[in-house]
Amino acid sequence: MNKISLNILRVGLAITFLWIGILILKQPEVWAGYLQPWAAKLLPVPIEKAMMGAAFLDIAIGAMLLFNVFVWLAALVGALHLLVVLAVSGITDITVRDIGILAGTIALMASSLPQNLIDKVKSKL
Repeated sequence: MNKISLNILRVGLAITFLWIGILILKQPEVWAGYLQPWAAKLLPVPIEKAMMGAAFLDIAIGAMLLFNVFVWLAALVGALHLLVVLAVSGITDITVRDIGILAGTIALMASSLPQNLIDKVKSKL
């Protein structure tokens, strides 16, 4: 991926994660409604607190992407977070959006892995 497209993807994902984090902070109870009942029962904390934690995670991911800090790690954590979201929210009208964002985070992670990490993984194979 060339540098311009990589930066467009990085900033676009950053804005998305930041925006969702802020929206969740403003109304955690609304966003809690997306959680499947079986998943809500597994939470060790009240659902609103769990949503606040998700909001702060989204904001941290977005900030790291926006400021170009450990992009590969932010994208990895973002992808893992989205996998959890997809698992606990079920199939809804917004599932397709989450799949698209997941694909973007995976592409960004793959494109921004540090060479020394790639070399370590290759040496273990």
